[in-house]
Amino acid sequence: MHTVLKLVFASVLAVSALPAAAQAEDLVFTLKNGTSSVLTNFYASPVGVDQWEDDIFGRDTLAPGESMQITIADGRRTCEYDMRFEFEESSDLDTTEDKQNLCELGEYTIHE
Repeated sequence: MHTVLKLVFASVLAVSALPAAAQAEDLVFTLKNGTSSVLTNFYASPVGVDQWEDDIFGRDTLAPGESMQITIADGRRTCEYDMRFEFEESSDLDTTEDKQNLCELGEYTIHE
């Protein structure tokens, strides 16, 4: 009987942990390039993280006037992200950084 109670208690603990994990949702928004240069790299890291996460674009780029759906599926429950935008080497534009609440953001346009 004691073993059965342990199993029931362990099951209750496991099930009670599920809702917390299920609350973490992917952050999805549209990124538009409103500049005249090709956007080559895009990084986003939660505010307070000292290093940039991996380049979200991977091998992709975003040409002037184009848009792309961005999904950040890092499992975190934070909304505030620092963002870093890098342009092609031949561009006159400098690297740009910004901070946004990505939970409330449906669309973001990078401007010159």
